[in-house]
Amino acid sequence: MSWRFILVGFSLLLGFDTAAQMCLKAASTGALPLEFSLAWIVRLLHQATLYGAMAGFIAAFVVWMALLRRAPIGPAFAASNLDIVTVLVASHWLFGEHIGWPQLAGTGLIVAGVACLAVATGGDAPPP
Repeated sequence: MSWRFILVGFSLLLGFDTAAQMCLKAASTGALPLEFSLAWIVRLLHQATLYGAMAGFIAAFVVWMALLRRAPIGPAFAASNLDIVTVLVASHWLFGEHIGWPQLAGTGLIVAGVACLAVATGGDAPPP
C-alpha cells in the first residue's frame, strides 16, 4: 500500500467535498428567498453552482470508494470528516462567515480525534 496514494487521495477527497459544499452554499444563496413553490425550484435549478456541487459530490464519492480499498477504515472514516474543518475555513474566506470560539473548539476536537485514531492504528496499513 502506498501512503502517497492515501495522502493524495485524502487531499482530493477534501478538495472535492469542500468545493461541492461551497457550490451548494452558493446555489442556495442564489436561489433565495426560500419558499415552497415551483418558482423557487426553478430558481434553484438555474443556479450553475448547483451542478458544480453535484459534480463535486460525485467526484468525492469516486475518490472515497478508491480510498476504502486501500486505507485503514478507522482513520479513513475519521479523516473523511476533516471536510468540516475545510468547509469552515472556506466559508470564512469565500462568504465572510464568522468563526467563533465554538467553531474553533469543534475544529480542535475533530483534528484531535483524527490524530488519536491515526496514533491508535500505529500507522499500520491493511495488506494489499
